Amino acid sequence: MAEFSAADVKRLRDMTGAGMMDAKRALTEADGDFDAAGKWLRERGLGKAAERSDRENAQGAVGAARAGNVAAIVELKCETDFVAKSQDFVNLAEELSQLVADKGADAAAERSEAVDDLRLTLKENIAVGRVHRVEAAPGNGLGLYVHRQEGRGVNAVIVELGGGDDELARQVAQTAAFTKPSAVRREDVPVADVESEREQLLKETQNEGKPEAAWEKIVEGKLGGWFKRYPGGVLLEQPFFVVDEKQSVKAGLGRAEVVAFAQIVIGG
Repeated sequence: MAEFSAADVKRLRDMTGAGMMDAKRALTEADGDFDAAGKWLRERGLGKAAERSDRENAQGAVGAARAGNVAAIVELKCETDFVAKSQDFVNLAEELSQLVADKGADAAAERSEAVDDLRLTLKENIAVGRVHRVEAAPGNGLGLYVHRQEGRGVNAVIVELGGGDDELARQVAQTAAFTKPSAVRREDVPVADVESEREQLLKETQNEGKPEAAWEKIVEGKLGGWFKRYPGGVLLEQPFFVVDEKQSVKAGLGRAEVVAFAQIVIGG
């Protein structure tokens, strides 16, 4: 029996898109012959992962984990919700998030072979998507909230608060999960978008026949409402649903402030 190295296995995987264990077995079966090993993989449908990489993978699951003052969320992408709800897929997403929480944002790469193997087993374009890791400073609140559907995470949020505790941070994260804000504070909204809306509101106010002296105040009031509606909305301007929907998140925070914010929504 011909001997082959780890480099040989990697070469075959790169050539065929096959998983590590399948590549090893193919080389064993083919007595180290690369062409024969590639043919062996194709005949069994194990060498098509590279072809799948071009297919859209807008479905998936979000894994979420916390380790002390660190929280992590990781997106594992696939093509269909059927695969996204499978236990092996969900388990790997959770494993990846724990790895990132424990070791760092790049740690998900340590399980690339597991992702490859799952891609072959489930026959879909499976890949790691967005990765967020927040390490809260000493004394800061850290909140992690995950909305789940049929056993998988589909919407996960991390919030770090300066001057707030973990529970308040979790409440903000839960609010953000439902509202899906596109910005945390007004200052985060692109200036061009704000100025464009301000111009439109000024024209609207002028057409309403309001006194010129009141234009600026009226426009600023309308702009405040726009920030709440701005695509996805501005988090601090939105109603603090999980605490008191009659007050804004900003009011509910008091002296606390959002230091870090991260969100992953499947399909979003």
